[in-house]
Amino acid sequence: MNNYQELTKKQLSFFNSGKTKDVAFRIETLKKLRELVVRHEDDILKTVKADLNKPEMEAKRAEVGLVLSEIDFAVENLAEWAAPKEVETPSTHAGAKSYIYQDPYGLALVIAPWNYPFQLAVSPVVGAIAAGNCVVLKPSELTPHTSSLLAKMFNENFPEEYLTVVEGEVETSTALLKENFDYIFFTGSTMVGKIVAEAAAKHLTPVTLELGGKSPTIVHEDANIEEAAKRIARGKFANAGQTCVAPDYILVQRNVKDELLANLKQVVTNTYGEDVSQNLDFPHVVSEKHFDRLNSFLTNGDIVFGGKTDRSRLFIEPTVLDNISWEDNVMQDEIFGPILPVIVYDEISEVIEAIVKRPKPLALYLFSEDEAVQDHILNSVSFGGGSINDTINHMTSHYLPFGGVGDSGMGAYHGKASFDTFSHAKSILKRSNK
Repeated sequence: MNNYQELTKKQLSFFNSGKTKDVAFRIETLKKLRELVVRHEDDILKTVKADLNKPEMEAKRAEVGLVLSEIDFAVENLAEWAAPKEVETPSTHAGAKSYIYQDPYGLALVIAPWNYPFQLAVSPVVGAIAAGNCVVLKPSELTPHTSSLLAKMFNENFPEEYLTVVEGEVETSTALLKENFDYIFFTGSTMVGKIVAEAAAKHLTPVTLELGGKSPTIVHEDANIEEAAKRIARGKFANAGQTCVAPDYILVQRNVKDELLANLKQVVTNTYGEDVSQNLDFPHVVSEKHFDRLNSFLTNGDIVFGGKTDRSRLFIEPTVLDNISWEDNVMQDEIFGPILPVIVYDEISEVIEAIVKRPKPLALYLFSEDEAVQDHILNSVSFGGGSINDTINHMTSHYLPFGGVGDSGMGAYHGKASFDTFSHAKSILKRSNK
């Protein structure tokens, strides 16, 4: 196991030089990063194809496009975000002025996941750079092609004491977590998130934990069922369901269940073909371990459609399961795969009762035109964020902070929220003796 004391020592020295606090330097770095992403776009598409069989159009949008737009938004707004802000001063402090200065934390450690191995590695780094930090990025070992490309892009183009990628297995993350970083940003499972938080606590290091959970999708009787099916299928089966905010399960009002299931089947056929196993662009599951876990769920309830698997190529067909109970294995933990269980309800109160007694989810989706139902759900259930009459798109807006609550995480990022996450708001009261 490596000792990373020397690396953090170098980064601390560079940070203390004050160079990263210069806003022009940060903007220049972000523009350089943008050029690198554009120059390596084909390489990025190839690596995520090699690691996850991610189709080109999906990868262009989710891996490359979102990163570029995040960089552009930061470059456009950084000068304003970084400027000291004068705020109100109480009348009891007559003659004084109050300001908030945005200070970088210093050394940031970003630990990235495998499911969007480029986007979820680079997006937090954009926020850390914008806020004026030095960064160590640890990509996922489960997507080795993308990890290697990230190391090449960063380590050949930026000084190690400023921005660097450290590759390796779990032992590498463990060793890095022993160092005294000023901020840790982790994306991954709730179980590993607890380990990261425990390690951070030893140094009193603040953390952002972007975790997951079982994100419910509620389909009320007044919903546009055809549109709901399209948007649920798109959100669920993109990246073979390996998305932290994918609809994890459906709660559908009994009288519209059959219509919804028929529409879901039609959408999957229209999108991926009559036989998805013949669609060579459908992403595969990341590893045999994950395949075996997902495959075991296929015995739960009844298969409405799908269910084909091929372990030799880690393929699992988009599958919908009916007649599922809360006690089934598929309902115990986040699925993180192309399997969608369906549970019926009669009254909206049943839905609320079922969700609130379980860990708080990262996302919640509601399909209903009834504003009273919308307000009732939003005011009764705690969750990270979500959409009404849509799925997953809330996480693509620069103006909506993205993050979880409770078991689904803490802290948020995207847009200005990324800058705020990696900045300490330093409050200053200025008095004059004149």
